[in-house]
Amino acid sequence: MKGILDTKANSGYDDEIMRRYHFPPQYRTVAEELVGDWIVYREPRRNGGRRAYIAVARVLGVHANPSRVGYSYAHIGDYLPFDRPVPFAYNGTYAEGVLREINNPSRVGAYLQGKSIRGVSESDFWAIVRAGLDETLAPANATRLELDYPHLDEETLDLLGAPPAEQERRIEQILLNRKVRDASFRYHVCEAYDNRCAVTGLRMVNGGGKAEVQAAHIWSVASGGPDVVQNGLALSGTVHWLFDRHLISLTDNYGLLVSHNKVPEELRGLFSKQLDRIHLPDDTKLWPHRSYVARHREVFCSA
Repeated sequence: MKGILDTKANSGYDDEIMRRYHFPPQYRTVAEELVGDWIVYREPRRNGGRRAYIAVARVLGVHANPSRVGYSYAHIGDYLPFDRPVPFAYNGTYAEGVLREINNPSRVGAYLQGKSIRGVSESDFWAIVRAGLDETLAPANATRLELDYPHLDEETLDLLGAPPAEQERRIEQILLNRKVRDASFRYHVCEAYDNRCAVTGLRMVNGGGKAEVQAAHIWSVASGGPDVVQNGLALSGTVHWLFDRHLISLTDNYGLLVSHNKVPEELRGLFSKQLDRIHLPDDTKLWPHRSYVARHREVFCSA
């Protein structure tokens, strides 16, 4: 069963929505029905939320909270933020079918009381996810996000070229496809860094709108790292190569660490202006998460 999970800042719950979702006893049954399937996160208006759907993820399991009787955690995986928040309602039409059936819109809020975890139809789930990934999957963005022919295998080409009804049926394949997830990650990271290399400060974009920079994971996906901006850096090809091999890393204050005995001297000029602080997004909420940086630096130091 597909589902909706309401999430809001400062809720008082022990949430880390990329990893876990904390909930009280009355939701245990419906949460268990979601295990193994996909959910969409929605921010209500309360606590400054955007009244929009913001991300998709998968419920991997449910287990009790050992320190709070009756409360439980949903273990979350494959989290993927949307390109843009998807409105809860558009032109007065709600995205969730059960809400469209309520004749008086003023009663929607009352209906949702006590339904922070709820089911959603397959078709509504697909429509929300497709709208959320509209920039990633738009044909006009295929080249700059490397979802074009030279970069794709036959399976992904077939998947992205399928008609909407077929894509809806194969939505899980889309959400788990590494090429699609990398394209979404690239979209978010390059946008956050304004297509500028975080280390060299260079910004180069070709006539087709494709940036020279690449989206680098700080904590690698192979080791469990998430596909979120806070786990990414926009880096030029050479710098990305050095970063992935832990020949350079970051301090907690986003200064650059360089393995001088392993990085050729002719390359060190790339870093001369960024040792104290690399180039970072204007929005501080998108800066690299220090826990991810620490993981990368730990390998750098051990090497």
